[in-house]
Amino acid sequence: MMEKMIFGRYIPVNSLLHKLDPRSKLCAILIFIFIIFIANNAITYGILAIFTFLALYSSNIPIKFLFNGLKFIFYLIVFTFLLHILFTREGDVLVDFGWLKIYERGLTQGIFISLRFLFLILITSLLTLTTTPIEITDGMESLMKPLRKIHFPVHELALMMSIALRFIPTLMDETDKIMKAQMARGVDFSHGSLKRRAQAIVPLLIPLFISSFKRAEELAVAMEARGYRGGEGRTKYRQLNWRTMDTIVILIVLSLGGILFIFRT
Repeated sequence: MMEKMIFGRYIPVNSLLHKLDPRSKLCAILIFIFIIFIANNAITYGILAIFTFLALYSSNIPIKFLFNGLKFIFYLIVFTFLLHILFTREGDVLVDFGWLKIYERGLTQGIFISLRFLFLILITSLLTLTTTPIEITDGMESLMKPLRKIHFPVHELALMMSIALRFIPTLMDETDKIMKAQMARGVDFSHGSLKRRAQAIVPLLIPLFISSFKRAEELAVAMEARGYRGGEGRTKYRQLNWRTMDTIVILIVLSLGGILFIFRT
């Protein structure tokens, strides 16, 4: 399951989103994260669903691949939905089974919050699916360039965030390999009491931490061997180019926020 996680992976295909400037994608996602909290009824969430579908379609990434990667997060979405249904006690009672009561407010909140979570995961995943780690680093560095005036380490922060995103799928693959190796030795991660499952995770965490530190050391040595000394004086082989389509994308996302504000209750 973990090897199918979509977050942090780059898929090289020919699409509109792949051709966009990384700065426009970063800005569009930040705006989307803000405006998604404007939605508060069925109409606004329907508009968000249409926008999310169009964004996924324009990426040319197979929908089946995207939702296979969401299986790992599906349980968290279901857990969030159940929390709202069971513990929100406002509005009319829709279901009454003695100790179990489902209220109208809890049901609607559970659906809306779960959809909001799903849309956020899908849209933010598009950043890494359609943008290389180098492009993300250059985009972040360019957007934070004004902070250099106060001697803020812009390049180092952008590089750190880019490396973190890049190593998410690597760590997931490593976790999956270690789990399979432990299962071959008789470790059971899916059965038994909660305490027993927690104890079974310990043999997984120790080699994972060791592997993570080893990879970090190898990366540091490789960067030093290639003469990396930070962002000072560093030149770029490929320059970022903001085009008309990037401006159009930002205007579309801003228009989405305006439409949601009009239809919200």
